[in-house]
Amino acid sequence: MANTSIYPEALSICKMFDMSDEQMQDVVQRMTKEMSMGLTKETHPRAVIKCWITYVQDLPTGKERGKYLALDLGGTNFRVLLVHLKSEYDVDIQSKSYVMGQALMTGSGKDLFDFIAECLANFVQEHRVDKEDLPLGFTFSFPVQQLGLTKGILVTWTKGFSCDGVVGKNVVELLQEAIVRRGDLRINIVAILNDTTGTLMSCAFKKHNCRIGLIVGTGCNACYVEKTANAQVFEHYQTSAKPNMIINCEWGAFGDNGVLDFIRTPYDKIVDKQTPNVGRQTFEKCISGMYLGELVRLIIVDLKERGILFKNIDSQVLKQKWKFETKFLSEAESDPPGSFRNMGQILDQCGIRGATDSDKACVRYICETISRRSAKLVACGLVCLINRMGVNDLSVGIDGSVYRFHPKYHNLLTEYMNKLLKSAVKFELVLSEDGSGRGAALIAAVASQK
Repeated sequence: MANTSIYPEALSICKMFDMSDEQMQDVVQRMTKEMSMGLTKETHPRAVIKCWITYVQDLPTGKERGKYLALDLGGTNFRVLLVHLKSEYDVDIQSKSYVMGQALMTGSGKDLFDFIAECLANFVQEHRVDKEDLPLGFTFSFPVQQLGLTKGILVTWTKGFSCDGVVGKNVVELLQEAIVRRGDLRINIVAILNDTTGTLMSCAFKKHNCRIGLIVGTGCNACYVEKTANAQVFEHYQTSAKPNMIINCEWGAFGDNGVLDFIRTPYDKIVDKQTPNVGRQTFEKCISGMYLGELVRLIIVDLKERGILFKNIDSQVLKQKWKFETKFLSEAESDPPGSFRNMGQILDQCGIRGATDSDKACVRYICETISRRSAKLVACGLVCLINRMGVNDLSVGIDGSVYRFHPKYHNLLTEYMNKLLKSAVKFELVLSEDGSGRGAALIAAVASQK
C-alpha cells in the first residue's frame, strides 16, 4: 500500500514496531540461551522459559483405535469431546462447547471444577456413554509444571482467570475430586496436557514428521520434540529407554527478565500495565490475540488525541480499554487493496462514522504493522526450536484463532522463517485439526494402550 495516504506521525509510531533482520536474529539467539537455561537442571529455577517436561514420550503411530473422552479448558469456552478413532483417516468427533461466565473465571476453584464435572456428566449422558469406562485426556492450557502424565501443578493463571485455591495444586486431582463429589461419573483421567502438546499429537497422527506444536490464539506457546538426554529436569533423563520427550516451552514468559526490552515500545508497556499479570508473559503480550487489538487501539487513540486521525469525530467506544478486538485486524486485512468495506464496518462498531479513506488506510496500516511484528516474533521462536532440534525436514502443527483467521499470518510466518533459516530447512506449516480435542484423545489412547 502506498504510504502517501499514511500520516507521517503514524509512520513514525509504526516504525517502532518494525523489527530488522538483525533484531530478529538477536531474538533467536536470546531465546536459544533462555531455553538452554530452562532445560538445564542447575539454571532451571531462574529460567523464564521453563521448558516443562510433558511426560509424553511417544508420538502417535496412526494405528491408535477406540473411544476416548477429551476435555479442553483454555479460555472463556471449554469443550467436552467424544473421539472415536476408527482408522487413520476416519476419526469421528462429537463435541459440545460450554460458556464460562466471568464469575466462574474469577471465583473459587471448587466452583470451577464442579461446573466442569457437571458439564461432563451431561455430555456423557447425552451421548449415551455414561455406562462406559472411558479414558479422558485433559487439555489444560495454562502454565503447568508436570510431575507425571496425570500430575500437573498450576504455576500461574493467565487469560483472565484467577480462581482461588488452584495455583500450586494438581489440577487433575481437583477435577477428579469434583467427579467423585458427583458420584454419577465413570471417568478415568489418564493424561493432562496443554493445547500445544495436543496440537503436535493431532498433527503427528497424519504427518509423522511433525515435531512442533504451536498455538497463536488468545495466548501463544509452543512445544517440540527434544532428546530425552537434554531434558535434565526429567529425573530419568540419563536412563530413559525412550529417546524423545515433548517439551512444553511456556515461551510466553520469554522477556520477563528484560531480554526483550530492546524491541518493546511504550505501547507494549501500557498494555502490560493494564493486565492482571503485570511484568509477566512479555513475549505473549507482543504476539497473541488477547493483546493485538489493544495495541492497535492505543496507537489510534494517541493519533486521535494529537488531532491526526478522525478529526472532529468523537468516539466513546474507542476510549474504552480492550474495545478494539483482535478479530478486527483479520477483518481489516481481508479488504482488497483500495477497498475499505470491512474497515468501515469496524469503525462503525467503534462509534466512528464519516472517516476519510486516508484515515481508514492509516488504521489498516497500523493493523498490518502489529500483525507483522507478531508473525516475526513467532517465526523467531519456531526457528529457535528448529535450530535446537537440528532437523531439516519437518511439519509444524499450528492452531489458535490468530493463525486460523488472519488472512496473511500463514504467509508472513513462512516468509520470515525462510528469511531466518536461509531456506536451508524444508518445513510445512499445518493447520492442526482440533489439536486440543483430538490431540487429548490421542494422548489418552497412547497412554492407555501401554
